[in-house]
Amino acid sequence: MVNVKRIVLDVLKPHQPNALDFSQAITQAGIDYRVKLVVIDVDENTETVQVELKGNAINFNAVQSAITNMGGSIHSIDEVEVHNETMVN
Repeated sequence: MVNVKRIVLDVLKPHQPNALDFSQAITQAGIDYRVKLVVIDVDENTETVQVELKGNAINFNAVQSAITNMGGSIHSIDEVEVHNETMVN
């Protein structure tokens, strides 16, 4: 099985929810997710943030839904770490 272990996203989000609430909502998209969020740029209505997400098997669709449900949009996937964990007998 191939699993996404780490992903770095460039995200545009509104000022609200704040960075802490935004990060917590993304973390809740998976059972073991860890999120690091860095604010890159701020303008009058939005913030550009870099979201680094780690987990054993990241569900990108769930993460994307969490982001869009908070009014954010993913600009790009900047980094990905994927592991092939297929058992060979």
